[in-house]
Amino acid sequence: MIRPSLGPRPVIRKLSEIPQGGSCKAGFLVDKNAGWRNRTPKLDIDKCIGCLQCYLYCPDGVISKKDLVSDGKQLTKVDIDYDFCKGCGICERICRRGAISMEENDGRD
Repeated sequence: MIRPSLGPRPVIRKLSEIPQGGSCKAGFLVDKNAGWRNRTPKLDIDKCIGCLQCYLYCPDGVISKKDLVSDGKQLTKVDIDYDFCKGCGICERICRRGAISMEENDGRD
């Protein structure tokens, strides 16, 4: 099978170089999670360094940037929209700091 070669990942130097939102038109995600998800991502905001890798790799665009102020410093963190998250776990695998962990549940989250 012939596969296209993959180039290096782009180096992002400024926060403004990252797109502001998902790549789908407004209204694309309309069906909320109906209880079929068996794993839920849990975010440890203290471990999050704001690298935004989870934001970039989330296939459903349910991770958003969240700007916070702590001790007078502007911080960038992330937030997860659990209404539309499918629980795929890509965010957990891509997070180098272990700020996101997948927790098993019984589908009633």
